[in-house]
Amino acid sequence: MKLSREQVLHIALLARLGLTETEVDRLSEQLSDILESFEVLQQVDTTGIPPTAQSITLQNVMKDDEDTASLPQSEILANAPQRDGSFFRVRAVLE
Repeated sequence: MKLSREQVLHIALLARLGLTETEVDRLSEQLSDILESFEVLQQVDTTGIPPTAQSITLQNVMKDDEDTASLPQSEILANAPQRDGSFFRVRAVLE
């Protein structure tokens, strides 16, 4: 499907884009190529294929609910630049 110059200008107006003449010519060609690609895809027989919103199976990436042992407190605080007993000491953020 070949887009006319007027159609490209109308799309640019809807998208609130200010285009130069060179951009109008270039986008006319690019958008026409995209629409031609969709025309090719429309020729594919998809009967018997259920609609889907996701083409790959989703996998839960949440953390398991199993408790695991954490590092010892002494090992955690070993690299602390400043510490106050068993806590990290940081500069005050708010006055």
